[in-house]
Amino acid sequence: MTSEELKSNIEKALDEIRPFLQSDGGDIKLISIDNDKLVKVQLEGNCVGCSVNQMTLKSGVEMTIKKHAPQIEEVINVS
Repeated sequence: MTSEELKSNIEKALDEIRPFLQSDGGDIKLISIDNDKLVKVQLEGNCVGCSVNQMTLKSGVEMTIKKHAPQIEEVINVS
């Protein structure tokens, strides 16, 4: 998978989860993909400072990204 295909797949994953975040007043933005293994995202809106944002990040965002791009090892939120 090329870097462009990887980015496209990750964007598809974010588009899949975005409606759930937006329904709670939040959103998510792709910041970077490092070494084709680490995805950095930024949670926005109500997701910032939310008490369950780490659970959302790991069980929602990371799982969805890995479904679309299995070589991704970790997803982290940067502020």
